Amino acid sequence: MTNFNDRRACLKTLSALTVVAAGGLGASGCAQSSFRRTTLADPVKWSTGLELPKTQVPPKATDCHHHIYDSRYPFAPEATLRPGEATVADYRALQKRIGTSRNVIVQPSSYGVDNRLLVEALGQFDGQARGVAVVNTKVTDIMLQELHQAGVRGIRFNLSPPGTTTLDMVKPLAARVAKLGWHVQINAPANYLLENRATWSDLPCPVVFDHLAHIPKPDPLQSPVFAMVRELLQQGRAYVKLSGFYFDSQVGAPSYSDNVLVARTYAREAPDRVVWGSDWPHPTEQPNNIPNDATLLDLFAQAVPNEAARNHILVDNPAVLYQFN
Repeated sequence: MTNFNDRRACLKTLSALTVVAAGGLGASGCAQSSFRRTTLADPVKWSTGLELPKTQVPPKATDCHHHIYDSRYPFAPEATLRPGEATVADYRALQKRIGTSRNVIVQPSSYGVDNRLLVEALGQFDGQARGVAVVNTKVTDIMLQELHQAGVRGIRFNLSPPGTTTLDMVKPLAARVAKLGWHVQINAPANYLLENRATWSDLPCPVVFDHLAHIPKPDPLQSPVFAMVRELLQQGRAYVKLSGFYFDSQVGAPSYSDNVLVARTYAREAPDRVVWGSDWPHPTEQPNNIPNDATLLDLFAQAVPNEAARNHILVDNPAVLYQFN
């Protein structure tokens, strides 16, 4: 009987031959050089499918939003999200599949203000990773300096729902991390973002909105939240992550066309203020609705069909925001 590895090798060969026969055609309207011939990749934990993305990313392409989970470190007592283990080794398999070479590790709410795993993980990427930590107002200047030396360049406030950090901590902590050249990252429901617009427009450092700022549907471009975020982007006060297309989508898989529209509009109207992220290992989707990361990258390419614009978002914007240079 043919074993799994034999069957898989056969599938890889057939896939490569099929694409060669088809001429390796890319998507309509996009530069041919930005698309790779589809083949099969090794399995990646917390990611469905085996195919490589059609989109080929440039050198120094940066995944600006992913998490690491390791059972050697305990979850915070107040943690409500407790996903499965997703280690540095697991993430390297994702990098191999999608082609990125730089990454930004975001401290998940599950670990509270215990940033030990974040620091350890950053040290395993040979200077090619940056971090976003979670701290509260008890953090000392020495601790902030130590995080900076480890590669941290921002702090995150997960305000959906409030837990380890709260809104009243944003301004005092922003004043402290601004001195280090950091930013403040916000994950919150759209109505919460709108209710507190005075906070986001009055910070001494950039504010970075997670996951398209969770713009509500079905008419996202008419939303006052979208108008607020767009204004902050165009004023140079904010960035937004073109990530998590599955969040808040009414259309749903596989196209997530409502969120692709939002991403396309952000990228067109504020091309210097957007970055892309995988949101791997998709902790809100575990374990029954894991997305295909190759598809998600290709949806980003659909939102930003111009190769030069895409490369700017993948390389240049992260280099500025996360101080890669």
